[in-house]
Amino acid sequence: MSGQPGSRNIIAVASGKGGTGKTTVATNLAVAAAGLGKTVELVDCDVEAPNCHLFLSPEIRETRTVHVAIPNVDADKCTGCGECAEMCQFNAIACLNGNVMTFPELCHGCAGCWLVCPVEAISEGAREVGTVQRGTAGDFDLVYGRLRIGEAMSPPLIRRVKAEASEHVEWVIVDAPPGTSCPPIAAVQNSDYVCMVTEPTPFGLNDLVLAVGMVRALGLPMGVVINRCDVGDDEVRKYCDSEGLPILVEIPDDRRVAEAYARGQIAGNVLPEYRATFEALLARIEREVTR
Repeated sequence: MSGQPGSRNIIAVASGKGGTGKTTVATNLAVAAAGLGKTVELVDCDVEAPNCHLFLSPEIRETRTVHVAIPNVDADKCTGCGECAEMCQFNAIACLNGNVMTFPELCHGCAGCWLVCPVEAISEGAREVGTVQRGTAGDFDLVYGRLRIGEAMSPPLIRRVKAEASEHVEWVIVDAPPGTSCPPIAAVQNSDYVCMVTEPTPFGLNDLVLAVGMVRALGLPMGVVINRCDVGDDEVRKYCDSEGLPILVEIPDDRRVAEAYARGQIAGNVLPEYRATFEALLARIEREVTR
């Protein structure tokens, strides 16, 4: 069971919108955990714009291409019955006047079409969606995905990136894509705890409310990190209090952190007080997970 000594805890760092400091929290959390002697792995699931590696400069050990299954139709066998098109819920295959057409960019690789074909005219093909890379960043591994340019669907690659997370570490920190659509859902699913990063502004509150609804729909426990806590208003704190959401830590708007970010540096490595902040955040999450 997660939360017990020696078990693996999967912590997703998420946000309702981009620009809240989610990647800053995820990278610093991983560095703080490793600095405390914990075994940790950072998994960057923001495959459309991965940037954890920009701050950690990992030594890449492995790069693998990821494919998803798509249907190949044998026109000589196909009878044009249309059962495949009726099965597909994503309009990735259509039958018009007895002719079958496929739209690979819409396919989710569920295999339904070739399973229902009565004459076995459909076989499994493959389409490249991106790559997964693994590298060493100091005392821990970083795994991240990079979506192929022009690819419309990122969840299949996100699931593959998550599947690469080691079973033999104490902490897996998942940097999730921002928002509340399919990509962040794929990233935070099956996590033990979700660390929601927000800022105390009307936009921050609006997107936090949406993201909290998403996480609650998945039935996952969560807490909130308020970044740039000394700007904006007090409405985020009031919302967290009314919803029973623990505020895990508040991080001030510090120019030095922004400067470190601009240089591609980890704030906790150049500003000791922030290393302590993220160590405290890790300890708080550990208490929440083990409740």
